[in-house]
Amino acid sequence: MAKQEYIKKNKEWIEAKAKEEGVKPLARGVYYKVIAQGDANSPQPKRRSIITAHYTGRTINGKQFDSSRGGAPLAIRLSDLIEGWIIAMQEMHVGDRWEVYIPAELGYGKFSEPGIPGGSTLIFDIELLQVG
Repeated sequence: MAKQEYIKKNKEWIEAKAKEEGVKPLARGVYYKVIAQGDANSPQPKRRSIITAHYTGRTINGKQFDSSRGGAPLAIRLSDLIEGWIIAMQEMHVGDRWEVYIPAELGYGKFSEPGIPGGSTLIFDIELLQVG
């Protein structure tokens, strides 16, 4: 598939996903669906928070490119992650598990990463375990 065709297909995918039942919008074209609800009174991360989370990342064709499940959870400063994660996680509470849909511009953009072609919409199953 040609690069421009791939980018167009990814944009169309997220536009269609946004119209599905249960899918909610966040800032700048990020969308999510709640898999499990945490405690609404539990902490929410800020941009400079250290977060601990389990996640699985896929492209729109269902190909998994990364996962912490089955191993140690990710522990990192939120501001060190891609912009789509920063936007979504600041809305999450500890215990929330969301499927998050991130447009390419808020992921890796036009650059390719291992297992992720440039222009890819990213799908993450994120479970927020802790905020430090």
